[in-house]
Amino acid sequence: MSDDFEAMGPVDYMVVEFPGNRMTGEGFPLLVDLVDRGIIRILDLLFVRKDSDGSVAALELTDLGDEVDLTIFEGASSGLLGQDDIDEAGAALEPGNSAGILVYENLWAAPFARAMRRSGAQLVAGGRIPVQALLASLDAAEATAPDRPVAG
Repeated sequence: MSDDFEAMGPVDYMVVEFPGNRMTGEGFPLLVDLVDRGIIRILDLLFVRKDSDGSVAALELTDLGDEVDLTIFEGASSGLLGQDDIDEAGAALEPGNSAGILVYENLWAAPFARAMRRSGAQLVAGGRIPVQALLASLDAAEATAPDRPVAG
């Protein structure tokens, strides 16, 4: 089993909130494409809902309605996600909304990760910068930058 873990790429997670429990399904074919092209491997995909009273519950794919066909994701569960993860995701949600919790392996980075492990290196920090934060930072930098003359 440890050999399987040694061969893995980095594993990430994301929680995607759907305001008003409204899922269009627009992103799901793109997720399937990432899997089909060997870029990621889905380890877990779980949906949760936060009710107006603040209670959080995991949802079955059949609970999501007929508007979006999610049967392709049935069985996408490694057992990594537990009640603590559901509660933590729920804390990030607004009441009346739902979310998808996705845990995935970055297959594209697996060869690099294996090489680093073989050389004795280890990841000691990581993170993601949300696009909104990146745009705000760029806007702030642009607003404080001195005017530059246009070369001509």
